[in-house]
Amino acid sequence: MDVDKLSHWFEIYKEPSLSGRYIHLGHIAPLLDDLSKTVNIEVLGVSENNAPIHLIKLGSGNKKLLFWSQMHGNESTTTKAMLDFINMLMDDSNDLSKHILASCTLYMIPMLSPDGAKAYTRLNYNQVDLNRDAQDRTQKESVILNNLIHKIRPDVAFNLHGQRTIFSAGETYFPATVSFLSPAGDKERTITNCRKIAMEIISEMNSVLQQYIPKSVGRYDDGFNINCVGDTLSDMGIPTILFEAGHYADDYDRDKTRTYIFYALVSAVRYISEKNITGNKYEEYFDIPENGKCFYDIIIRDVILDKKNVDIAIQYTEQLSENDIKFIPKIVKIENLGNFYGHREIIGNKRTIYNENVTVEVLPENELLKFRLNDELFSTELRKS
Repeated sequence: MDVDKLSHWFEIYKEPSLSGRYIHLGHIAPLLDDLSKTVNIEVLGVSENNAPIHLIKLGSGNKKLLFWSQMHGNESTTTKAMLDFINMLMDDSNDLSKHILASCTLYMIPMLSPDGAKAYTRLNYNQVDLNRDAQDRTQKESVILNNLIHKIRPDVAFNLHGQRTIFSAGETYFPATVSFLSPAGDKERTITNCRKIAMEIISEMNSVLQQYIPKSVGRYDDGFNINCVGDTLSDMGIPTILFEAGHYADDYDRDKTRTYIFYALVSAVRYISEKNITGNKYEEYFDIPENGKCFYDIIIRDVILDKKNVDIAIQYTEQLSENDIKFIPKIVKIENLGNFYGHREIIGNKRTIYNENVTVEVLPENELLKFRLNDELFSTELRKS
């Protein structure tokens, strides 16, 4: 696919009203109101705290594609990209958009967990992980999604998520900026025909993304859990693609990663619209490296702490504060971290580390906003989202 064209399209269709990590129903409601003037938008039901869950229906083709985002409310990158993609599909001067809408019918839930999105949490209003509720369906959101799946019986399902900054593409120093998975449908992780179809589509997306983020696409672990929605769908014989929006350098807002999710969505749907996908080209899926866990947000290397030469790993904790996300740096490990990488690395050169506030020791579980290496002052603070 023409990479310059994809870049151009993103600049045209990027939804300007959405940015940062904190995206909730109040942010997308005006967009849905505008869309409802020209496309079919249905309220499928309400969440456990009575927030509406919307379905956007686009196109009239016989290939049925189902998308849902923010099943986990704090995973908003794919919601932004979905709205960007919808802007593209709404442009009747775009030949690819016209072709997609003529050959496919797209069913799109931009926010499955509006309560979780508002609270910026992985869990819903009742503190349930909706992606572990596929079998019992104890929550209204789970019932809504399940009913829609059985009603339309999609040809391909897109399960859109976000992943932590710890993931690498393989055991490497390349972050897994985007990861994919064709979920298993049984404990044996059998490579069924529906999985092969998903794998072929993922291979196509990977071939496009390698032109933008070489070596930074990962393959998620396919350990089987029938309580997960993707695994349940694979068990039903529905080709399912799990998206995981990950970290790009200095992109804690995930607005750069959003670009690559948009590219992946366009590439996947174009491929589906143009091909009769059999799964025969699935093997390239296994060329994508399986995700490692090789990263911390910050590593302070080669410092002297309590007369020992150590490295210190810091991870950011995301905290909702005054309608914004703060990234709070917390020490998570103190040891030799030679097999790990930091998205930011500070070289200590065997200087002594101590907290700027000398009444607080440098210990695991402590927040470390500012610290000194001998007499030089450093900060681990990160701006708000």
